[in-house]
Amino acid sequence: MVSVSFNYEIRGHVHSWSHDYLSDRKQYVCLSGVNSDLNVVTCGVPQGSVLGPLLFLLYVNDIGQSIPRSTIKLFADDTNLFVHSKSARDLQAEAKYKIILLSDWFIAKKVSLN
Repeated sequence: MVSVSFNYEIRGHVHSWSHDYLSDRKQYVCLSGVNSDLNVVTCGVPQGSVLGPLLFLLYVNDIGQSIPRSTIKLFADDTNLFVHSKSARDLQAEAKYKIILLSDWFIAKKVSLN
């Protein structure tokens, strides 16, 4: 079963449908005609799905609240954090602090940073 955490209240038929859509999925890899074992998928959404981009946006939509008093811009799967300060020393400290907060958000959401 996949555990999904959104900052939205999803109930009733939509909750049941989305739970069924994301749960008990399996996948395998085929390389040079040889198939791997079938494995359970415990996170993510089906690649190439119509709902994938919407679910991704719902999932990352609260990233801006993870870093107070910050400007974060989201576009598709690209995220930009803007840091500014009056001195290089303050800028470095502020950037380090905000990156730690952002890292905590990534860890909590089980998202990797590329």
